[in-house]
Amino acid sequence: MDSSPRARPVYTMGVAAELLDLPPATLRLYERKGLVVPARTEGGTRRYSEEDIDRMRRVADLQTDGVNLTGIGQVMDLQDENAELRASLDRRDPE
Repeated sequence: MDSSPRARPVYTMGVAAELLDLPPATLRLYERKGLVVPARTEGGTRRYSEEDIDRMRRVADLQTDGVNLTGIGQVMDLQDENAELRASLDRRDPE
């Protein structure tokens, strides 16, 4: 797990929904579709990180642009893969 402060799951669903100006049901839909995977407390409460909030904001923006959730999943997967490849290249050649 990433130990950066942005990866720390601190936001409840209500707070995340408010930050994103989205209904909680939309956040649950994003989770069901595998677009975001929030952390869970021992009691099962969802907790979102800043990174999760940023990801859901990108999902919402793509949805607003007319991309369906299946397409958004593919776009997000490609973006994640691209970021991983860039990080790998940066580790090899940190110029």
